[in-house]
Amino acid sequence: MIGPIYVITDPGAALSVPDQARAAARGGASAVQLRDKTASDADLLALARQLLPELRAQGVKLFLNDRVEVALAAGADGLHIGQGDGDPVAIRARIGAGMLLGLSIETEAQASRLPGCVDYIGAGPVRATATKPDAAAPIGFDGLARIARLVAVPTLAIGGLSRADIPALKAAGVAGMAVVSAVTRAADPEEACRALVQDWRQK
Repeated sequence: MIGPIYVITDPGAALSVPDQARAAARGGASAVQLRDKTASDADLLALARQLLPELRAQGVKLFLNDRVEVALAAGADGLHIGQGDGDPVAIRARIGAGMLLGLSIETEAQASRLPGCVDYIGAGPVRATATKPDAAAPIGFDGLARIARLVAVPTLAIGGLSRADIPALKAAGVAGMAVVSAVTRAADPEEACRALVQDWRQK
């Protein structure tokens, strides 16, 4: 199961990435994705190996962003790739059937061509977001709903989302939400994640 709350780490936040991951896990996130465009493969691998047993003990999946070889070397639960990170079919062949594979989807055209080897999509950005300055144009909630209807796998919404958006996200038919700042830059990341999980269950 992917979702409902999937937390992506932020190396620019005040809290360290390992502590962000731990706070998300304690707060009930279903998955944590390590995303750091500037860290070396060696540093990310060391971090993944450190966090994997801790997160798995709490039933939380660990994903790597973009780094195919790091995900393989670490034995990560999943890998998330963007549109510019290579052919999903070739990447699936590289990682095997046992690792979850997610793909970022920014347009309905991309959704309509989704390869069958992908386990879930990250659709967005729903809104413009400062944590990814090179992101595509915002799709809004209507665009999100159209994308979710086009794919046969779970959709996670991403892009400037908060607790207040949960009713609209559910109405759009998505399986959950991927968040960065809403947890990693919160005053209390663990409690922020817990509140998202509780609101998703209740609303």
